[in-house]
Amino acid sequence: MKETITINSKKLFIATKVIQIVHDTQVYTLRITRDNKLILTK
Repeated sequence: MKETITINSKKLFIATKVIQIVHDTQVYTLRITRDNKLILTK
C-alpha cells in the first residue's frame, strides 16, 4: 500500500474558494464555505 500524501488546502485554493477535480470522467467541485469548511459536490 502506498503512503498517504498530505497537501495543505492553502496550496490548492490559491486566490480562489472553488476548485474542480477530475476523477476518471467525473468532475467534482471542492469549495470553502463562509465557515471555512470544505464541501465536495459532484
